[in-house]
Amino acid sequence: MRRWIFAIAALAFTRCLLAQGQSELEHVPPDAPQSRVHSMAYGEMAEMMGMDDRKRLGKVMFDELEWRDGDGGAMLEWDAAAWYGGDFNKLRIESEGERVAGETHASRTELSWERIITPWWNLRAGARHDAGVGPARDWAAIGFAGVAPGFIELDATLYLGASGRGALRLTTHHDLVLTQRLILQPEAELNAYTRDDAARLVGSGLSDLTLGLRLRYELRREIAPYFGVSWAAHFGDSADLRRAAGESDRDATLIAGIRAWF
Repeated sequence: MRRWIFAIAALAFTRCLLAQGQSELEHVPPDAPQSRVHSMAYGEMAEMMGMDDRKRLGKVMFDELEWRDGDGGAMLEWDAAAWYGGDFNKLRIESEGERVAGETHASRTELSWERIITPWWNLRAGARHDAGVGPARDWAAIGFAGVAPGFIELDATLYLGASGRGALRLTTHHDLVLTQRLILQPEAELNAYTRDDAARLVGSGLSDLTLGLRLRYELRREIAPYFGVSWAAHFGDSADLRRAAGESDRDATLIAGIRAWF
């Protein structure tokens, strides 16, 4: 019985080898291409392929445009940015601030050049201008922005101003996708300074910390109303200067706003 099994297996194996050899003999390779793509300029090639890796693009983003109601009364706040450039280099402008009773209470405007240094991180260098209550301040700025593990967005910038003033600004946020349209976004912002600036109610060391939580609904990717809460606290010399000026060093606010980009 075993002899018959081995004989059948050997016969099947031989037929497989013969079939493979016959298939290789019957295979006829295709003819080589008879035409070549002519030499062309980059613009002509990009149009032919429908792809332009060097094209400059731009974007305007109102990350926060919101009304707040807190212990200090109602206020309007904004946080917006715009950029223009290619994949590796961009020109970027940012603006954030708050208006109370029709007057700008505080604002920050930054103009910077942004260069990608890794797939996840960008280097930024530029200038910052602070306005609002007290004298205006100007700073040179250098920092980085990107995505940390866990898809946590991080922005850290060092500033150098007149009279040896220095500052650090650190912001972070993370999108928690609850549904395809409903997104919960916790965020935090920290500011620290090397010297007191009593005219602007800013003290040395850790100056302030702001924590926020916003729930937005994306009607479209480009537009999303939201509501949330925010808590801000000032510390050390900053808290002392604010109390001496009759300002609060703690503030909790309700938020309603809209996020939009184009």
